[in-house]
Amino acid sequence: MTRLISLRERRHHVESARDFGRVAVMLGGYSSEREVSLKTGAAVLKALQERGVDAHPWDPAARSLGEFSESGFDRVWIALHGPGGEDGALQGALEWLDTPYTGSGVMASAIAMDKVRSKHLFDASGIPTPEYAVIRHRADAVLAAEEIGYPLILKPAGEGSSVGMSKVFDADDLDDAVKLALGYGGIALAERCIVGIETTVAVLQGVALPSIRIETPRVFYDYRAKYESDRTKYFCPGTDDVALEKRYAELALAAFNELGCSGWGRVDFMTGADNEPKVLEVNTVPGMTSHSLVPMAAKQAGIDFAELCWRILETSVGTDTSATHVEVVANDA
Repeated sequence: MTRLISLRERRHHVESARDFGRVAVMLGGYSSEREVSLKTGAAVLKALQERGVDAHPWDPAARSLGEFSESGFDRVWIALHGPGGEDGALQGALEWLDTPYTGSGVMASAIAMDKVRSKHLFDASGIPTPEYAVIRHRADAVLAAEEIGYPLILKPAGEGSSVGMSKVFDADDLDDAVKLALGYGGIALAERCIVGIETTVAVLQGVALPSIRIETPRVFYDYRAKYESDRTKYFCPGTDDVALEKRYAELALAAFNELGCSGWGRVDFMTGADNEPKVLEVNTVPGMTSHSLVPMAAKQAGIDFAELCWRILETSVGTDTSATHVEVVANDA
């Protein structure tokens, strides 16, 4: 297996748990992904504590940031998914408090969470992505369906975990899908539905981990398929084609870098009959539950869950951005 180190970032090693200081694992929150966040946070908290890190849970839905500022934490492991935790809002507050945190910064978090602006950047930089249209009301959706064709995907522009997402097969399904997508506030995104292979690539400290191919008996890889179903199948690595695996890695890092992301995250793809992967979106705080994909890819790369949580915590300490070339690293794990 090969992995590709990006131009922008290398691992910052931390040898002792004491060097992290007192760590808050922020979990829960107010978003529609609260329950997933609680599971992610609990798993991360347990792993860090087992490695000797002085880690404590902190739920912003139960305790204020004013109280947090007086609680003596040295850094934050962000385990909040969706608005309020993954969209730059929390990152901005922590910047104001001069408190280091895991993962991407304010702007990158905001852009990655905004599917429309992410798409604009992918288009501008030549990163392949499915044809799309911005939806503000039903008339936009009707026009998008005429131009893009059925089936198409409708989803809120600022939610994760497939919340509010629908696969629309014909005009009879369009109204309900528009109401659902726009029901989360703001605008929505209509996207060409690519029939083919769904793949995801995790990025950790400048490295693209082995790809994962996802197969689900459901209409698409929705919330239930991600977090509840035992019928969803995962294959890691997602392909035995070395050239295609490298292509996934290159595109994942390109998308990650184009949005300004750092630390860790996950890039999702669809690959149709043309065998050309297309980037759907970048997730800056992916799930870390028993069904989650980043731990699965890390395990394939020889990184167990506790080490993964440690290495993500390292992203709050700093990075070496002195790399000036792309380096391919062989890994047989």
